[in-house]
Amino acid sequence: QVQLVESGGGLVQPGGSLRLSCAASGIIFNIVGLGWYRQSPGKEREVVARISSRGNTDYADSVKGRFTISRDNAKQTVYLQMNTLKVDDTAVYYCNGDPVPFSFWGQGTQVTVSA
Repeated sequence: QVQLVESGGGLVQPGGSLRLSCAASGIIFNIVGLGWYRQSPGKEREVVARISSRGNTDYADSVKGRFTISRDNAKQTVYLQMNTLKVDDTAVYYCNGDPVPFSFWGQGTQVTVSA
C-alpha cells in the first residue's frame, strides 16, 4: 500500500524559506520519478517541481530559481527547499509520482505566506 506523508509546512513571511519533506513507502522508491504538487483554493492542482529516478529536475516557471527538489533514496524521502517565498506560493503541497501520479494522495502540508 502506497503511503505518502508530507511535512514541513507552516506560516512564513514573504521572502522567507521552508523545507518540505515527503516520506514514501509501499513503492520501489529509487526507480520512480517524483513531483511536488500544490493546490490553492479555487485553482487546479499543479506540479511545481519534479525529479526523475536519475535525479534530473525540472520546475514550473513560477518557482524556477527559488525552489529546489531533491531526493534521498536511502531514506525514501523527497524534499522541496523553498526560498524567497511569495504570497502566491500559499497552497497545500503534496508529493506524488511523476509524470503519472499514484492513485493515492497524502494529506499534504499547508504553506501560508503572509505578512
